[in-house]
Amino acid sequence: MTLDPSTNTTLENLASEILTHDSFVICGHVNPDGDCLGSMLCLSRALEACGKRVQCVLATADPVELGLRFLPGFSQLMGAQEYWDACQDSSQDFPQGSSQDSSLPEAFISVDVPNTERMGAAAQFHDACAVRFVIDHHPSVVQIGDYRYIDPDSPSASMLVWDLVKALGVKPDAAMADCAYTALMTDTGRFQYQNATAAAFAYAAQMAAAGARPDVCAQEVYQSRSMPSLQLEGVMIDRIHYSPSRQWAYSYVTAEEFRRFGAVKADAEPLIDTLRSLAAVRVVCVLRDQEGVVRGSLRVKDDALDVSVLARKIGGGGHRAAAGFTFKGSMEQCLEVIAGYLDDLVEGRIS
Repeated sequence: MTLDPSTNTTLENLASEILTHDSFVICGHVNPDGDCLGSMLCLSRALEACGKRVQCVLATADPVELGLRFLPGFSQLMGAQEYWDACQDSSQDFPQGSSQDSSLPEAFISVDVPNTERMGAAAQFHDACAVRFVIDHHPSVVQIGDYRYIDPDSPSASMLVWDLVKALGVKPDAAMADCAYTALMTDTGRFQYQNATAAAFAYAAQMAAAGARPDVCAQEVYQSRSMPSLQLEGVMIDRIHYSPSRQWAYSYVTAEEFRRFGAVKADAEPLIDTLRSLAAVRVVCVLRDQEGVVRGSLRVKDDALDVSVLARKIGGGGHRAAAGFTFKGSMEQCLEVIAGYLDDLVEGRIS
């Protein structure tokens, strides 16, 4: 374990400070994945077990991937903007000059998100709440929050949350275990990515012992795809492009295809794993255009390459093995740019 230099507390001190507050809002990043949602919901349930008032919020109002909606507590999630508006409306009930000038929660907790830009509408809570806590496994580029615990070596944010739950004095129940296990399972790519360390398996065993259901979690996440998702996959497969050396491959889907199939953003999430399954390739990229920009997902299959470096060159970020970015331009422009960067990455010209 090598903590990020911006870490300024221990998990034990983080837990002690959290317990001094009564109300919380918890957020993750835009386009939440299994680690983001599972970590949020696990921590939320633990805080409720401590008698705290908690609301988990989604950074945007976009639909969540179908296979993650089974997570315990998912139905209680609110859009961050919706919850912000509700807090502002409630504040109008306080008498003018009252010491309680808003109904905002006391504390804000961000999980699995490294900066306010990735928080969407939830960034308003980060700026407005009295105290901010950060628990994450993304390397810190900018410092956010007041109390920060960041471990880039952790295979998932949920492993850190799992330890925090125990530091809060809470015995994880089966619902917390399902959330944390799903988070770990998805961020390690079903325990197939480079971050599937001995520690990852040890924590998975703890979660299973606490009541997590590996079979149910895997079935819900990986065997619950929508028809539009499969239709997008067919289009993506038809236009796979390899480098001459076949060390990298990319493909893409367009906004028009989303409209034609009635797909939502979450339907495109599984596409990168299909592309990554190709033999021989070392790095893959899936692109989708939306709202005047192109969203890109990157994955690698060996430790020699670091796609987070590539992603940061295009205004994104992430981990060595998995990263993403937003390209401001057309799909044609992005395809030209990404091909050059992928060449540079596999040839060792960027690292």
